[in-house]
Amino acid sequence: MSVSEAAAQASVPPDALDGLSLPERVALLRSRMAAVPSRGETASVRIENSAPVRPRPTDPDSDVDSDAVDGSEQVSVPTRRRPVLPVPSALMEVLPHGGLVRGTVASVSGAGSLLIGLVAAVTGAGGHVAVIGQPRFGLLAAVEMGAQLSKLALIPDPGPDPVEVAAILLDGVDLVVLGLGGMSVPPTRARAVVARARSKGSTLVVTDGHWDGAELRLDASVHGYDGLGTGRELGRGRLRGVRLSVCARGKAMRPRTVRFDLRAENGRIEWHAEQQESNPLSIAVST
Repeated sequence: MSVSEAAAQASVPPDALDGLSLPERVALLRSRMAAVPSRGETASVRIENSAPVRPRPTDPDSDVDSDAVDGSEQVSVPTRRRPVLPVPSALMEVLPHGGLVRGTVASVSGAGSLLIGLVAAVTGAGGHVAVIGQPRFGLLAAVEMGAQLSKLALIPDPGPDPVEVAAILLDGVDLVVLGLGGMSVPPTRARAVVARARSKGSTLVVTDGHWDGAELRLDASVHGYDGLGTGRELGRGRLRGVRLSVCARGKAMRPRTVRFDLRAENGRIEWHAEQQESNPLSIAVST
């Protein structure tokens, strides 16, 4: 069975979710996923800390779904741009539309702080996120970046075919994070899932593998720390911050690299665009 056929079989009509409590919605989604055969077997999927499922936005001119963004950190994007999901505010300038475009696929690689920051931004703004195949996902770091765990569904072991699970979850959450575990998704399967994401207005982020045709690719690397000693004290001290470099590439943009400081402030980890050092000119003025 193809991804599109399996997803169609497991599709949840939006009106079927109306009036359901959180446990009832989770049970419905679990039953749909369990009904999808995978290579001759029925996949057993365990959902932890699952998020509720909501219908997709219907206003094509809306950048961020007002129902999905009910927090204080709503990202404002000009209406001429495509509808997006929120990202850490310091990351907005890197992305051509100021966020993760709804209905598209993005690839994220490198330092895990970037992926955690994306999840924290969406859930912190009231959106719903499912994380698939990431058993070591940093929940504590996500909370420190402002994530709402009540908006987060974890599927650490999606079974033998995580792509089918992701296709189904695109039905009801704003952002699906798919850990591929080193696998490469064939172009035909990738296109089917992309079409589903587009039709549902959801965003798929893939990591730990190859996905052909991703609209946006983000790669993060750590290039320094704050708080560690030097000389004889090298490696000692209390870590106060991390300097992160993020390279963004995409179909509609030139490659761009921006550096950020991730610092602990008032019990939270905040993103700051790295300030460029300037050397002001000394001007002698005669009086």
